[in-house]
Amino acid sequence: MTTGMTAGHGTRAWGAAAVLCSLVLAGCSAPQGADGGRSARPEPASTAADRAAAARQQPTKKPAPEPAALKDVRMNVSDGQTVGVGMPISLTFARPVPAGERAAVERRLKVTADPGVTGSWSWVKDRNLHDGQRVDYRPRAPWKSGTRVTVRAGSGDARTFAVGRSLVATVDVRSHTMTVVKDGSTRRVKVTAGAPGMDTWNGTMVVLDKQSRVLMDSRTVGYGRAYKDYYNYAVHLTTSGTYLHENPNANAAAGESNVTHGCIGLPTDGTARRFYDEVIPGDIVRVVGSKETVAPGNGYGGWNVDWTRWRAGSALR
Repeated sequence: MTTGMTAGHGTRAWGAAAVLCSLVLAGCSAPQGADGGRSARPEPASTAADRAAAARQQPTKKPAPEPAALKDVRMNVSDGQTVGVGMPISLTFARPVPAGERAAVERRLKVTADPGVTGSWSWVKDRNLHDGQRVDYRPRAPWKSGTRVTVRAGSGDARTFAVGRSLVATVDVRSHTMTVVKDGSTRRVKVTAGAPGMDTWNGTMVVLDKQSRVLMDSRTVGYGRAYKDYYNYAVHLTTSGTYLHENPNANAAAGESNVTHGCIGLPTDGTARRFYDEVIPGDIVRVVGSKETVAPGNGYGGWNVDWTRWRAGSALR
C-alpha cells in the first residue's frame, strides 16, 4: 500500500532530515585524536592470521538436497491461466512419496497470494493413484475474485495464475433445479439428476475441464451396455465420470424427475450451451439433497473436508 504525503509535510520532513544529516556529518568529521573520536587501529598480524585459520576450520553447512520426488512433479494449473474460485493447487508425483519424506517435500512448496490467504497443503488419496502420489493446497475458504497466486514446487517449477469472476452452481436433486450465482447475479435452471440407485454425487465438486462433445460409454463406469453415445457441452466434474451436460432426456424430465445414470442433464434448448460457454475450470458445482458425498480424491473434492481435517492431512504439524 502506498502512503501519500502532502507537500507541506514533505518540506518539513526534508528540512529535519537535512539538519540531522549535517549534524551526523559534522560528528563524523572530527580530526583524529580529538576528544571523543576513535581512530581505527590496524589489527596485529598474528591476530588476523589466527582468525583466518579458525574460519577455515569451521565446517560449512551444505543445504539439504531437494527431494527427488520434485523432479517429476506435475501441476494442475498453467502459468497465466485464469481459474474459478474453487480451484485447488494439485501436485501429482511419478511415484508415491513415503510418509517419512512428505514433510521434506512440503517444505519445498511455496504458495503466495495477493491478497493473502490462510491455506494448507494436504495429502490426498487420488482415485486413480497410489497413496502418497498427490498433495493439494487450498485456502480455508474459496479464493476471492481477482486474487493472483504464485506457486513454486522446488527449484524447477514456478507458475502464476489468476482467480477470475465467481461462479457457483447449486444443484438441488429434490427440486430438479440448478441455481447459478455469477458475480452476484442469480438465475435458476431446470435439470435432471441421477435416478434412484444411480444417484448423483452429493457435495461440492470443482470443474476439471470441459469439452464441446464427449463419447460416454456406460461400460467405463460399471453400468454395462446401458448407453454409448456422444453428448454435447460436457462439463467434467469428477474422475469417476460425473459430467454436467446436454441430454435430450432432460427436455421432458428437467424440473420434473431424475432420470440419468448419475450425471446432471440440461435441456437442448440452449440451456446447456449457455452454461458451457460461461463456465471455466475451478468453478464450483455443489449438489444438495442427494446421498453419498464425493471423495476428496475423486476430482477436486477437497472442499468436502472440514478445515481441521484438511490441515491434519499435512505432513507439517
